[in-house]
Amino acid sequence: MNMETIAAVATPPGEGGIGIVRLSGPRAEEILSRVFRRAGKDPGAWESHRMYYGVLRDGEETLDEGMAVLMRAPRSYTREDVAEIQLHGGTYVLQRAVELCLERGARTAAPGEFTRRAFLNGRIDLSRAEAVMSLIAARSGQEHRAAVREMQGGVTSFVRQAADRLYEIQAGLAACVDYPEEISEEEGAAEMIPRLQALIAMLRESIQERSSRLLHQGLRVALAGRPNVGKSSLLNSLLGEEKAIVTAIPGTTRDLVTGEMTLEGLRVILTDTAGVREAGDEVERIGVEKSRKAMRESDVVLLILDGSREMQPEDLALLDSLPENGAIVVNKQDLPEKLVLPPTERKVLFCSALAPESLRGIKDYLRQFVTLSDRIAVTQPRHLDALKRAVSFLESALETVMTGPPDLAATDLQSAQAALGEITGDQVDEKLLDRIFSDFCVGK
Repeated sequence: MNMETIAAVATPPGEGGIGIVRLSGPRAEEILSRVFRRAGKDPGAWESHRMYYGVLRDGEETLDEGMAVLMRAPRSYTREDVAEIQLHGGTYVLQRAVELCLERGARTAAPGEFTRRAFLNGRIDLSRAEAVMSLIAARSGQEHRAAVREMQGGVTSFVRQAADRLYEIQAGLAACVDYPEEISEEEGAAEMIPRLQALIAMLRESIQERSSRLLHQGLRVALAGRPNVGKSSLLNSLLGEEKAIVTAIPGTTRDLVTGEMTLEGLRVILTDTAGVREAGDEVERIGVEKSRKAMRESDVVLLILDGSREMQPEDLALLDSLPENGAIVVNKQDLPEKLVLPPTERKVLFCSALAPESLRGIKDYLRQFVTLSDRIAVTQPRHLDALKRAVSFLESALETVMTGPPDLAATDLQSAQAALGEITGDQVDEKLLDRIFSDFCVGK
């Protein structure tokens, strides 16, 4: 347990109704008493987990009035003595409050140090510590639910279950090596092989990189088509705001324009691309290249066609090159229909960017791409990387057991166990902790 007392502002910068200064460490109560004077003639000793009214003092000068609470170890976020002072959320007052704490013996907290101490002091494991940041950064309902599952031990439970199975396999291997007169290599291998296969299948099933990326990055949707088919108008209508410039001049959109909406609790990033055609100048050529790149990298491509005009050669070319994740959107249904589509197996949707109620079909189509199972246990990229390495080591161990003496698989089994331990923090070094907690805000 770190013997230094740390202090930091725990609320976002800027003006607000309330700002919180947090202290953690053995001198938290002492420093709190020196900077915060409780109301009343003799308030007595600080009672843990009780909120007190009083004033922030610099000597005899009153800087602000507010509330303060002391949470004695181990019943606190860090399992150390923790104090919090709630003040008015002004920049100067909060900065001055931290300065007073530093002048009286605290030091400035490093990014994520409060949560790091919670991990080091055994209150939470590493996966739950990371879930704290995921919860703070959540921008959609599904991101929030995934973070809550992680905080409640979803990842920890899954990884510990896998680790226990691996320990059983290692114990069986040890018995085979230590007592060869009782357990032959053939018998040991026959018992280990199905266990290894089951564990590999269990871990593989949990490695859902697409689901992880959707949770953390959102669904990427490209609105593609030739110029002046209504892509920008459609983007604005889907977002409910004027995000893109709309004119009757072909080629108005020269660069990618993005906006976000939410479907089924998941972020959907819409990208309005430049009209795809033979470029008239260098700037437009660059815009067209960016459009094609966005189409290749998107999860879904919506090819926008102008229903009030006949099919153009550019439309046919785009239709022929439409990727598997693409659908056709026939726009401008408020005008007389002139477009005749060639036979296609693609999903065809009809709408008018001027009639928001007609966009329901597009949203319903996109919903199928954002439906994720609530049973997903592993979503953090770092965790997925560790699981993939664990699977690789287990596959190597399985091959060894099937083709040679089982005891040669011991090293790979140990490496797989170490990879699993990285997720929960059972096996972790300072460099990894530094990298993880450097992404946290200072007050957390």
